[in-house]
Amino acid sequence: MGSVIPLKKSANSAYLELKNLLGNKLDKVEGLIELKLKSEVNLIERMSDHHLQSGGKRLRALLTLGSAKLSGYELGERDINLAACVELIHAATLLHDDVIDESSLRRGVKTTNSIWGNQSSILVGDYLLSRCFEIMVDDGDLEILKLLSSTSAKIAQGEVLQLQHKGEADLLEDTYIDIINLKTAALFSAATKTGACLSGSNKKEKKALESYGKNLGLAFQIADDALDYYAKEKLFGKEIGKDFFEGKVTLPLIIVFQKGNDGERAFLSEIMKKEKRNEDDFSETLALIYKYRAIEASLKRAEYFVSVSYDSLGIFPDNNDKKILQNLTSFSLNRSF
Repeated sequence: MGSVIPLKKSANSAYLELKNLLGNKLDKVEGLIELKLKSEVNLIERMSDHHLQSGGKRLRALLTLGSAKLSGYELGERDINLAACVELIHAATLLHDDVIDESSLRRGVKTTNSIWGNQSSILVGDYLLSRCFEIMVDDGDLEILKLLSSTSAKIAQGEVLQLQHKGEADLLEDTYIDIINLKTAALFSAATKTGACLSGSNKKEKKALESYGKNLGLAFQIADDALDYYAKEKLFGKEIGKDFFEGKVTLPLIIVFQKGNDGERAFLSEIMKKEKRNEDDFSETLALIYKYRAIEASLKRAEYFVSVSYDSLGIFPDNNDKKILQNLTSFSLNRSF
């Protein structure tokens, strides 16, 4: 299956290495985002500032910058502009997600919708997307414009597909992969491919970076879904069991349904169809997850995508930029923030 990857080795340092490598450019990305979110409407500024300052790794922006660097982009600041664009798409989708999920916390901080309401949050999410499209049009690259606009459509499709299958305990694993491919991996993939487009890379290099981002995104989301059943909230800023209480069927539950007996499958089907689930439901489900080692099995699935992501960069010459991006694949599984 390709390279043997030291999954447990310095996962956080791999992210910090990438951030240190691109720190100056990332500061410029932050500055551009701040500039683009200036508005004569005071509430827009307050809400967008609150949302963007509530944490976040800026991983998608770093992937855009890192991919551009790996593929040889040197002149100008198009990488900065488009990294800001990718980050704005991500920020907008999170605003919309929080409304759909009725979330009150994100990364341990109150969500914008819990402070200012759903209507304002949806409109500010739309505002972020519109500013993002202005950046794309100013850039003027038709290939990138098509890529990022189609990615926005994919993310929306992923959200709708997830809603369509909400509460289905018998969700197929293939359908789950389709959902996270659209919701998460599509933007990772667009970020890394954008980096290749900036430098005028050939088709093979674009495909390689696209594969790197897609598979990194799949691994990242599977690990994130597994975290929902064992993460420490003070470390991750996650509400434990959030997906479960929202009726989202993710890989740990799919694995339990695959391995469970008739009674256990009936139990899962019944509680996932409920309008609301309680702490007792969660405790019983958690016991099944531990019984069938569903968290470990989920992370094992994710390791496959990590390997594919790592190997995708094999066509590039060996250098420090490549090494840092390859090391980053372990961060998707073993991060502590």
